[in-house]
Amino acid sequence: MRAVVQRVSHACVRLEDRIVGEIGAGLLVLVSVGSDDDERDARSMAEKIAELRIFPDDDGLMNRSLREIGGALLLVSQFTLHGDVRRGRRPSFIAAAPPAVARPLYESVGVAVALLGVPVAYGEFGAQMAVELVNDGPVTILVDTKRLF
Repeated sequence: MRAVVQRVSHACVRLEDRIVGEIGAGLLVLVSVGSDDDERDARSMAEKIAELRIFPDDDGLMNRSLREIGGALLLVSQFTLHGDVRRGRRPSFIAAAPPAVARPLYESVGVAVALLGVPVAYGEFGAQMAVELVNDGPVTILVDTKRLF
């Protein structure tokens, strides 16, 4: 499972003319489920998201987690994070899980984060969305449960 984690002061997801998910301060996380991912990856990703220490403490150092600051999560599925461009110019998405596998694991990440006490909003799985954000910092972290980076 791969994710792009962005610290935000505000983020929302629009589907056509309506907002389907919106948060204030917290994290916007774009997540992709790989064909070899399972429930362990979903739990690992959820714990990483909730506990990643990328928010400033009283001294301005990145020492606080999403849970500690009382922030929220906006979780958005993005299978293109598994795109492989090492050969040619067109990405290969063979490493991405098919929707029937990806959707429940994507949703498991959100449920597990919510069980840790973090409010969770979602994008629309598989939809063409417009994602708006104000990246705070900017702070952007890449996470891979297989530890490939």
